[in-house]
Amino acid sequence: MNSLFSPLDFKRGPSMKNRFMLAPLTNLQSHEDGILSDEEFHWLAMRAKGGFGLTMTCAAHVQEIGQGFPGQLGIFADKHVDGLSRLASKIKAEGSVSNCQLYHGGMRAPEDVTGCRPVCPSVNEETGARALETVEIKKLIEDFVSAAVRAEKAGFDGVELHGAHGYLLCQFFSSETNHRDDEYGGSWENRSRLLFEIIDGVREHCRDDFMLGVRLSAERFGMKLDDSVAIAQKLCADGNIDFLDMSLWDVFKEPVEEEKQGRSLLSYFSEIDRKEVRLGIAGKIRTPGEAEKAFASGVDWIMLGRAAILHHDFPKLMANDPSFEPIELPASREHLAKEGLSQKFIDYMNGWKGFVAEQ
Repeated sequence: MNSLFSPLDFKRGPSMKNRFMLAPLTNLQSHEDGILSDEEFHWLAMRAKGGFGLTMTCAAHVQEIGQGFPGQLGIFADKHVDGLSRLASKIKAEGSVSNCQLYHGGMRAPEDVTGCRPVCPSVNEETGARALETVEIKKLIEDFVSAAVRAEKAGFDGVELHGAHGYLLCQFFSSETNHRDDEYGGSWENRSRLLFEIIDGVREHCRDDFMLGVRLSAERFGMKLDDSVAIAQKLCADGNIDFLDMSLWDVFKEPVEEEKQGRSLLSYFSEIDRKEVRLGIAGKIRTPGEAEKAFASGVDWIMLGRAAILHHDFPKLMANDPSFEPIELPASREHLAKEGLSQKFIDYMNGWKGFVAEQ
């Protein structure tokens, strides 16, 4: 009988010692040139030491113009490899699988951050983004693949492609933001072509046992549930990825599309014939009871975000006491600092309503 504390094997890469993954969390702690800072190293090392079976970085941008936030981790240049290597080595030394999330903000990479006009599959008036030329899409694929090669060179066990939350890959998936009439627009197969060409490139240029995952949004951000399911089904059928990370915002909710209601949003993905692809979920898993309930819903692993911010050692705490009570929000700045958040990260979390206690 599988439990949250049983190991999990993948088609490629090392096994996780348990079923807890650390979510890729924006934290604004890296240097302005994208080089890893001591603060971000410390934050992630604490989670690896705290018992997470897989420790994932924040979204690391694969092109300089893809940066979505100040202080974001970079992986677009060789200058980033030394810091990433130090991090990957530490994560693995703590017995955790190391994973770097690869990202491009697209129209959500603001000009005041990058110094460049943002890009999108099609012109986007709201953000002022321009449409990518086909030759630029080919270069984008190359840069995602080059970033994966850098992650491999740095010693990471694998990477995750960020195809969720309305960032560039998700902008291609969505018919609301993708109005192209070339091979990257139109049908869902064409709108997701970019993702599958990146996957093919990673498989061609990285070693055979390099782990590869994909994060998808099930809905919101212009995504239709049928399209999300179709992309997830193809990812599983092709067998070129090792895990599928579904960001549901609330793992227990029903779909927002009325005609799809009457069953959980998660059920649309847990019923897919996944073959050898492992399925995990993220979204409002806060307590040990919620962790057990989410894991029992037919998935292979769970991902913790805010719960991992509040308790760097959530897996160890739960192993020692299955009914332990996490602290309630809002959390004090002192508690968050004790949990490894720098002042920059705490200030960022202060923007999340009700997360940080008033001084």
